[in-house]
Amino acid sequence: MSDELLTTLLRDVSRSFYLTMRILPAAIRSQIGVAYLLARATDTVADTEILPVASRLGSMAQLREKILGNSSAPLDFGDLAGNQEKAADKILLQRVGDAVALVQTFVEDDQRRIRDVLKTIISGQELDLQRFGGANAEKIAALENDVELDDYTYRVAGCVGEFWTRTCRAWLFPTAQLDDDLLLRDGVRFGKGLQMVNILQDIPQDLRNGRCYIPRQALSAAGLTPEDLLSAANEPRFSALCNKYLDQAQEHLAAGWSYTNMLPRSHLRLHLGCAWPILIGVRTLQKMRRENVLIAGRRIKISREEVRGVRLRSILLYPWESRWKRLFDTEIKA
Repeated sequence: MSDELLTTLLRDVSRSFYLTMRILPAAIRSQIGVAYLLARATDTVADTEILPVASRLGSMAQLREKILGNSSAPLDFGDLAGNQEKAADKILLQRVGDAVALVQTFVEDDQRRIRDVLKTIISGQELDLQRFGGANAEKIAALENDVELDDYTYRVAGCVGEFWTRTCRAWLFPTAQLDDDLLLRDGVRFGKGLQMVNILQDIPQDLRNGRCYIPRQALSAAGLTPEDLLSAANEPRFSALCNKYLDQAQEHLAAGWSYTNMLPRSHLRLHLGCAWPILIGVRTLQKMRRENVLIAGRRIKISREEVRGVRLRSILLYPWESRWKRLFDTEIKA
């Protein structure tokens, strides 16, 4: 059962993350994979827009309590599964009880780490649904300020950096002499940076779903409203503010790169598992700087060939530490 969930299903619900999962050391692969599947399941529940907000929040609460071990009631997400467009999401909700059961197969400390990170992620998803549940393209809701944006990116991604760090520390290098406080801080920024890339990539689609993650106060200071971002013609007016958030994302990813290079050098697989999303992310940011991020129906991303190039360069240059460490700056200049 676990092999199927953590291979076929994980691959089908997220091909990009699955590639990272495959390269991770075996000692941490299952814990991270199960946490990802359950976070994806709760996110799928939240995104099932055909159902009322209250119904989705109720199902998320039911799943949260099951994950946390506070409920013995069986999960029946048949109606939710039946409303999924993607076959993989349907299967995920049909098998979510099996994924929850996998949590209990881990040692107690792993169970606690998985439950802690999912509790935080679900809190972010619930808050997101409460904010945007009744919004649409004619009635756009926006985050109010940068504090709300930072809180959101922590809840849904920054906390994953903490979980990742603590899991790696426990299983891969428990006795290594490291600055744990700095490692955790940069791990949080690593996650926030990846989420910021997603937010900036998804501006057009989110707006048409009534969601604006660019804070209203920042837009107002630039003489803009969330509705202005629906028109690609307003990109020149948005450019300076967009660059501010592109810079913020890049700074977070730079902290993620420092984090990667603090890890014991003997763990090649872990370095690659961290490096790939960071280098792909920063290369994506550079592409967004050159293109109009407000064009509807288009998500700015780098090509598969560029992704393969990033991965190949990282593998080939790993034996030469100084050249490896310059990879981040290389992608900025690409």
